[in-house]
Amino acid sequence: MKYKDYYAELGVPRDAGADAIKSAYRKLARKFHPDVSTEKDAEERFKAIGEAYETLKDPEKRAAYDQLGTHPQGEEFRPPPDWGRGFAGGGGAPSGAFDDIDLGDLFAGFGRAEGARSRNAPMRGRDYEAAIRVAFEAAFAGTELDLDLGGAEVDDQGVLRHVARPVKVRIPRGVTDGQRLRVPGKGGEGLRAGPRGDLYLDIRVDDHPLYRVDGVDIYVDLPLAPWEAALGTTVKLPTPAGPVELKVTSGAQAGQKLRLKGRGMARVSGAPGNLYAVVTIVVPSVINDEELKLYAELARQSTFNARPQFGGD
Repeated sequence: MKYKDYYAELGVPRDAGADAIKSAYRKLARKFHPDVSTEKDAEERFKAIGEAYETLKDPEKRAAYDQLGTHPQGEEFRPPPDWGRGFAGGGGAPSGAFDDIDLGDLFAGFGRAEGARSRNAPMRGRDYEAAIRVAFEAAFAGTELDLDLGGAEVDDQGVLRHVARPVKVRIPRGVTDGQRLRVPGKGGEGLRAGPRGDLYLDIRVDDHPLYRVDGVDIYVDLPLAPWEAALGTTVKLPTPAGPVELKVTSGAQAGQKLRLKGRGMARVSGAPGNLYAVVTIVVPSVINDEELKLYAELARQSTFNARPQFGGD
């Protein structure tokens, strides 16, 4: 028979996990589905990737396929005499048993008896996946969203169908950008009284003009006038949970981080993160004559050297 490289067909390495294989198949199935694709060889490619996926998604078929080793695409080869033992219920193949057999047809026959036994068994519904954006405030405090799961979907058999179902989901407080949430029972309907699948949400959190998030910690810039940094002051600092009075001690330095414990993002378990006010020194761009005199007097009186590393005064 002729060898077919199923891994190359899906564009995945031979050690790819089940999720990577499934993801690659779905991407290619959408691209080459004859009902939507403009590629001239769409139908042929669609059948080829479907055949590859049908084999590699099944652990038993994949194990049998891997036993064949690697060969150039389309090369004539013969499986070893004992190939298939334990996979299809056989005890090895006689010489010439694989002549004039297509590799795809061969793997399609694996597991048919088991399939017949389970034909009437309940089947769990498909899992859905959706990418959603949430505002920073909603990510910090949590929210409820009404989602429309409508759109085209290619199922495991390569059938393109439209799914339209509104779903209300709860976004817990403290979600972070890039987090993946599982919502049990919000996926596709099961067959023959089988349970619903799950919904997976890929979270993207919008940027905020004041706050920056790093893990569960929040950072906010704290601008201080030179005299505030030198003398100390109390600032009304905005935080996602509401303003707080923050005392700044004298001698504050640019880049210094003032920690507000427990005012960061929430955690699923354990204490929340912290909020850090990062000091910046803001020099007035416009000063009047009196202010200019005060700065000049300070320069004459002060012995402070801002650049000791340069040497000299």
